[in-house]
Amino acid sequence: MFEENPTSTYLGRPGAPLPTGNDLLQNPMLNKGTAFSCAEREAFGLLGLMPAHVATMDDQVERVMEGVRRNSTALGKYIAMMALFDRNRALFYRVLTDHLQELMPIIYTPTVGQACKKFSHIYRKGRGLYLSALNKGRIAELLRNWSYEDVRMVVVTDGERILGLGDLGVDGMGIPVGKLSLYTACAGIHPTYCLPVTIDVGTNNDELLQDPLYLGMRQARIRGAEYDALIEEFVLAVQEVFPQAVLQFEDFANCNAFRLLQTYQHRVCCFNDDIQGTASVALAGIYSALRLTGLPLTEQTFLFLGAGEAGTGTGNLLVAALMAEGLSEAQARQRCWFVDSKGLVVQSRQGLAPQKQPFAHDYPQQDNLLSAVRSLKPTALIGVSGQGQAFSEAVLAEMATLNKRPIIFALSNPTSKSECTAEQAYAATAGQAIFASGSPFAPVVLEERILVPGQGNNVYIFPAIGLAAMATGAEYITDEMFLVAALALAAQVTDADLAQASVYPPLTKIREVSALIAVAVADLIYEKGLARTKRPDDLLNYIYSWMYQPAYPDYVDDRS
Repeated sequence: MFEENPTSTYLGRPGAPLPTGNDLLQNPMLNKGTAFSCAEREAFGLLGLMPAHVATMDDQVERVMEGVRRNSTALGKYIAMMALFDRNRALFYRVLTDHLQELMPIIYTPTVGQACKKFSHIYRKGRGLYLSALNKGRIAELLRNWSYEDVRMVVVTDGERILGLGDLGVDGMGIPVGKLSLYTACAGIHPTYCLPVTIDVGTNNDELLQDPLYLGMRQARIRGAEYDALIEEFVLAVQEVFPQAVLQFEDFANCNAFRLLQTYQHRVCCFNDDIQGTASVALAGIYSALRLTGLPLTEQTFLFLGAGEAGTGTGNLLVAALMAEGLSEAQARQRCWFVDSKGLVVQSRQGLAPQKQPFAHDYPQQDNLLSAVRSLKPTALIGVSGQGQAFSEAVLAEMATLNKRPIIFALSNPTSKSECTAEQAYAATAGQAIFASGSPFAPVVLEERILVPGQGNNVYIFPAIGLAAMATGAEYITDEMFLVAALALAAQVTDADLAQASVYPPLTKIREVSALIAVAVADLIYEKGLARTKRPDDLLNYIYSWMYQPAYPDYVDDRS
């Protein structure tokens, strides 16, 4: 039986008494630091363990931000924030939610990429579960070692394709930790419901294998049947130990990502954010951009640079969106074109990966992006290649020649891998580009106009999908849910947002945005009969009831 949200203040194992003294201060879910009241200090043996002044949470937020801002490097700020995560979870999320626009690039992309590259060198504490091939046959046992029994959201990686940085092995743990931080900050998923997992099957990164401080298995990656058996054991173990959990696959290499999604999408409640989440946020940006171009979706020609998970995932969702507007599948696919490392994806090419084949058209080969742009005359150019500066000035200028308002999305992460910067896109198109990026870029001043580039960050989608799936007890997560999520996100872009060239709502509204997307997705889940909970009378209030607010509970009634 699926259990509806049992509590919004779950602090540990049910029925366990609160610890006292330093044990209480060492528990990040219970610790309030200098905000413990006088009565709480007396009751829990905390007298003398901290200065006498009782601080407010606001005081603590100010102190934390002062300390973070003193750090001169982004990585230093990341280390400071994760130290706070380790000692006081409520304060961490209060700081993050209050300063999301400033801190999200620190907690997640682009800084998390630096943190992953240095992970074994800056390691302080686990923050998740590490399951390796050495644990074969014991995965369920290891899952039970986790601190919290009621896990509802699992983000798992095997570290092979971390952002645009490649194979980082066990050092990729920064990604699940960061993703789940955003689940809580942006959609209110309670921290104790969240479990980051890294499956260590080795690494093919020679630099890591030779690093004496590398913390993962020092061997080449396991492949084939042995790899599949380990993943199967893990998925089944999650169902056994955490039967109400949603499973998100994150940063798996192309050779595994599509296959694993196909294998498990209709067996368990799971999704792949790189394939489906990226597609949804990109489609939402396109819907918004069309309000500026004035042309319908069915008249667009999309050219992708990059034909991996993000690219073909977005292509497939675009096909579904085009079909929803009346095109046949063949007509819809004819609107989507791909350039990869070998040039235009066409039928005459041999050995195309399975995910590319549906987009291989009967067309002359084009060896590079510029020739493809000149030949195909796309209205939208979408970069998901992980190749920094791949949108040259010539390519951008050609897009401006072909289109009054060219759509230019440079979605690769981190910033160093972005296909172009916002400033480059605007400069090469006389400010006419409708630009979005995966990494954040500052506003650009061009001829007295202030252009605010939209950040096509998956954070607009995956927390809301997880929230909807958890709140409804969804049996499965379908592709249609990501189409609905894209429409719901685009609907929240205002005319004022578009007036400053932004195709996404401001991150300052992310909790409201997530709640409304979750309502739209939950509505579909109930409509399709995929929910394991009864539909509430007020779906919006029900969604909000699931959303954790980072605040301190009163352990002792101090009002007397």
